[in-house]
Amino acid sequence: MENIEPKQIASLLAKIRATKPLVHHITNWVTIYDCANITRTIGALPVMAHAPEEVEEMTGIASALVLNIGTLTEELMQAMYKAGMKANDKGIPVVVDAVGVGATKFRTEKFRELAQKVKLSVVKGNSAEMGIIAGVKAEVKGVEAVSVEGNLEDIAKKVASEYGCTAAITGKTDIVSDGSSVYLVNNGHQMMGSIVGTGCMAASVIGSFCAVEKDYALASASALSVMGIAGELAAAKSHGPATFKEAFFDEMYNLDDEKIIRLARVEKE
Repeated sequence: MENIEPKQIASLLAKIRATKPLVHHITNWVTIYDCANITRTIGALPVMAHAPEEVEEMTGIASALVLNIGTLTEELMQAMYKAGMKANDKGIPVVVDAVGVGATKFRTEKFRELAQKVKLSVVKGNSAEMGIIAGVKAEVKGVEAVSVEGNLEDIAKKVASEYGCTAAITGKTDIVSDGSSVYLVNNGHQMMGSIVGTGCMAASVIGSFCAVEKDYALASASALSVMGIAGELAAAKSHGPATFKEAFFDEMYNLDDEKIIRLARVEKE
């Protein structure tokens, strides 16, 4: 194992703030407001465009595309197909948050259809969602992980290899793999699980980092580390979920090189 240089993570955040990449979202109705806010808070520009009539045009001016299947409809999937293929044509990253894969047959099948039609850059999910994608025994309750069989690093590698993408499994330790290398992100706090939408916001932050860094595994690990650091700092000054969420946005906005260099804990094997 080797430690990733925190200055490298800080430089990517600085690049986001300097270039302000546009991140197009077709995302979850439950968390759409939070996803827009977190994207703006770290310095990128969010746009939430879902209509099939305009998604290709919007993706055409974006630097990254984030797709979230948390509140899925057939029309929304058609918009995702169009935007995803446009992103592929343009050569910008496509980040997919596999929310609730395994909870219903419809959701699982639509994820697989999306992966067939669109070249995915990053697939993100919790342990059970990613286990289902990898083909191992796992249980999802709604959008929450209940159980998964097998080693999570192996699951991340399998998803990455089978889909030709970077796989990101969020949890107490976030695991990111491009199929060969594995990053372990040891930042974060249990309070991050006390509010709805942390995972969806993570996909937005990953999309923002991938917009400025073509090594999508490094970008994803850096994004999750930055979020984890903000979570740690916010938890230290909050009294419950509501104050934590408010402090979390403030800490994301106020992150600087000193905090990242002092607190980032990312290993690569």
